[in-house]
Amino acid sequence: MEKISRLTGAVFMVCMILLVCSACKKREELKPIRYIGSYNRDFNDLNDKHLAAAKKIGIKPVASRKGAKHATREMEEIETNHFYEVEELTHSIPYLVPEAARLLEDIGRNFQDSLYNLNASLYKIKVTSITRTVEDVSKLRRRNFNSSANSAHQYGTTFDVSWVRYTKINEKDPLDIDKERLKMVLATVLRDLQRNGRCYIKHERKQGCFHITARK
Repeated sequence: MEKISRLTGAVFMVCMILLVCSACKKREELKPIRYIGSYNRDFNDLNDKHLAAAKKIGIKPVASRKGAKHATREMEEIETNHFYEVEELTHSIPYLVPEAARLLEDIGRNFQDSLYNLNASLYKIKVTSITRTVEDVSKLRRRNFNSSANSAHQYGTTFDVSWVRYTKINEKDPLDIDKERLKMVLATVLRDLQRNGRCYIKHERKQGCFHITARK
């Protein structure tokens, strides 16, 4: 599996310009942050939908991490960048098929664009779980009996994004946005992508994350 950079020079420069401008200019008044809807109702795509999409565009599940290098599709390494932060992965490996990698980057970029348009401080989303091998799933089930043996995470198409934790980009920015309002912004971004047929999403209350599977 080769690491493929997804940020072109032009995109990187645009992002840096936005960050510099937002830090230097006098911020206008923070716009109201709301989410009109229900997290549990709007993000209730069940496992069968996730699995169908995962099997359609994903890899065949691999037995172990050692065998992941021989996956049936080329995968991209997922690393912390300007749009998202990858937390320490204990039961998954940082690789996704290109469609899912592109979706994750779009989520992080759209999240920051939305914050910028709201005159808010900029934050990164946090990725808490990515692709799991059969061995990973088995180990996880021994610790968490609620986890599924037939997990969409095994296909390289699925990842979890925390709705509890975020990383502030500019710590010198005096404006802090609480996690509830950040969740509202993230949910709005996800709902737009979901409605455009990009993904299936499940709001995981106990795990504090959005479980997301790329569709195309």
